Amino acid sequence: MIVPAADDADARARLLSLARARGVSLAALSAMLDRNAAYLQQFVRKGSPRKLEENDRRVLAMFFGVDEAELGARPAAGVATVQPSGGMASRTGNRMRAAEWIDIPRLALGASAGPGALADGEVESGRLRFSQRWLRKLGLDPAHLSVIEVAGDSMEPNLHDGDEILVDRSARAGRDGVHVVRIDDVLLVKRLEQGPGGTWRVISDNPAYPGSTRAHAEVEIIGRVVWKGGKV
Repeated sequence: MIVPAADDADARARLLSLARARGVSLAALSAMLDRNAAYLQQFVRKGSPRKLEENDRRVLAMFFGVDEAELGARPAAGVATVQPSGGMASRTGNRMRAAEWIDIPRLALGASAGPGALADGEVESGRLRFSQRWLRKLGLDPAHLSVIEVAGDSMEPNLHDGDEILVDRSARAGRDGVHVVRIDDVLLVKRLEQGPGGTWRVISDNPAYPGSTRAHAEVEIIGRVVWKGGKV
């Protein structure tokens, strides 16, 4: 099927629509492209740059599973932009995309950034696609990654209710930073800092919520938060 190239305004609107449908922020997509956080926000809101660079457009098209023409690709003179159908070319393209992207499971866990919520168990509720190149750049092993949704406001302004977070559950996760932890059988997302005498300082970024100090043995570290995505 031939896909007509979108004009500049349509391409910006389409990108915003795709991001909202996937529930991922423009800032997070910019980071995936190794760009500054405002890159895609400026493209969508201000038309600067006027067009996406070819590699950026290709990465975004593969991430969302759409034709590049929807994001403003222009075919060369006399060449139609065509969506893959069946056949060898399509199968080869699918294999290439499979090598470049990986789906990380969303888990049905409510990591509370508020008063806390009991864990419901690790039941997969969907998947979110990430660039394998980007994960390698961060030194992350997909086998140790999960995506879960934040509930509550105690980590604002850094994490908001409804944000999705990528959690690194590898052994190296136990250092200062934002973590998903289990305390008193309650799953929480909190900032941890090493305290004196084998303790953790358990901190909420929102100053309206008091912090606490806990012995290491009282804090089960589920994983370190390494990425967030949310609605714009």
